[in-house]
Amino acid sequence: MRALVINWMLPSKTVDNSLPQPSGTREPTARLESISLRWLSMVQPWRAGGAVLLAISLLVFAQPVYPLAERLGADVQALLAGGPRVAGSAAAERASAYLGEQYRAAGYEVEIQPFSFEKFNDLGSSLLVEDERLKGRALSGSIAGNAATAAVVVPGVGESADFARVDVKGAVAIVRRGKIPFLEKARQAAQAGAVGLVVVNSQDGPLMGTLGGKAAIPVLGLSGKQGSALLAGKFPKPVQLEVRTEVVSLTGRNVIARLAGVSTPQVLLGAHYDSVEGAPGANDNASGSAVLLESARRLAGTPLARRAWFVHFDAEEEGLVGSRHFVRSASAPLIKALRGMLNFDMVGVNEKLLVGGTPELVALVEKSVSAVQKVRPSNASDHASFAAAKVPVLFFHRGQDPNYHQPGDKQVDPRLLEATVEAALGTVGALLPPALSESPERSL
Repeated sequence: MRALVINWMLPSKTVDNSLPQPSGTREPTARLESISLRWLSMVQPWRAGGAVLLAISLLVFAQPVYPLAERLGADVQALLAGGPRVAGSAAAERASAYLGEQYRAAGYEVEIQPFSFEKFNDLGSSLLVEDERLKGRALSGSIAGNAATAAVVVPGVGESADFARVDVKGAVAIVRRGKIPFLEKARQAAQAGAVGLVVVNSQDGPLMGTLGGKAAIPVLGLSGKQGSALLAGKFPKPVQLEVRTEVVSLTGRNVIARLAGVSTPQVLLGAHYDSVEGAPGANDNASGSAVLLESARRLAGTPLARRAWFVHFDAEEEGLVGSRHFVRSASAPLIKALRGMLNFDMVGVNEKLLVGGTPELVALVEKSVSAVQKVRPSNASDHASFAAAKVPVLFFHRGQDPNYHQPGDKQVDPRLLEATVEAALGTVGALLPPALSESPERSL
């Protein structure tokens, strides 16, 4: 089929002061915008009842005030301004308010969906070895506890056979991270008679992990830098393990944006906006939130916006709590109507855009969007909550970041965010070909 390009010349005479305005950028000026519909891949044959129809997604991408990358960068900075957006914190609430303001300015209705959840906090846990106190972090879900006793290094990674090679009865067991889940290490240690467990990270940075279940003994995580000497050494004196924890009840807030009257969307675009304690969360995940917000701005005024919801999830870092609450609270018709859930997480660092998820949707992306790389599905982000409800999903990300969950997570590349927006819009256009009642004129 021959490719089709449609161009308009539209006057840009108004300035939307509700949009983030980066410092140091030029003053907005009225000008003509040449808007090209670049998605030739969206012009696809669609067979229905033997007739070949053209599924043409006519999307108008006007950028009347600032270059797109600058606006994306401004959104990221606005989300970072209040500090780490830990679920249930004032900073997270301010971030949700910012997102709501931006969606209303773009013409969407906004619902703040509150939910309660329990949060695990470490109150200052450590391991005292002779005269040196090694400050670590209790693995999330660990019970509190203290033990002044011998320490025993367990060979391997803490499997049953590893514990069989040493005597840890009444002792604090020390194991390496790796191969098996933290919970299995803890249960093997308890079964072998240990009164506490220390897990040493495989990297120099701190270990911030989750047990994912109940263990009978306290579990402390140490950085690889702190723990490497422990793994190699012997302990002439007893050590003192102190694990101090609490569980508090907090309120999270999902931000749901939709056009008036849209009750059963066919596609849901999502991203979490919370971050972990101590990490500004630029890439994880102000990047995905900025991409989601900009995608909604670009779709506003098109028929596709009437077939979509945009949801920013809270408490993803606490175990996908916000997205799980959303799915549990959603009506059966809403879940059934979804052709796909698109999730954006950590998309501001690394050149290659990776995509995984439901095979049929991944194949659709590969055909419709350039410069994406297929990867194995992962359950480490909010799309997993929808996949569990049998909703087809796509997970867009750019791989590991050296500043993941670290204080250095302060910057993203707006150019990569812009490319991710293009991928998001291309995917939506491919997933939702125009209904028969939608003429190109209505799409303008």
